[in-house]
Amino acid sequence: MTTHQPIELHHGPGATQELLTVPQVMARLQLGRSAVYDLLRPRQLASITLGLARRIPSHALTDFICTRLDQEAA
Repeated sequence: MTTHQPIELHHGPGATQELLTVPQVMARLQLGRSAVYDLLRPRQLASITLGLARRIPSHALTDFICTRLDQEAA
């Protein structure tokens, strides 16, 4: 199995943005592939498609986690 390194994007002064693969998001959330795609389909977790590849900005994962924590606290 090949492991992929996050892609880093630079937008604006001092800003770094990582694009994560689905397997990387699976590992970070400790979820299976189907569960991650179930979050991507209704746009609960934002992503972009590059050709056939799906990439999730790291800030989208952070936003998703914060939103879920806020929902749990309410």
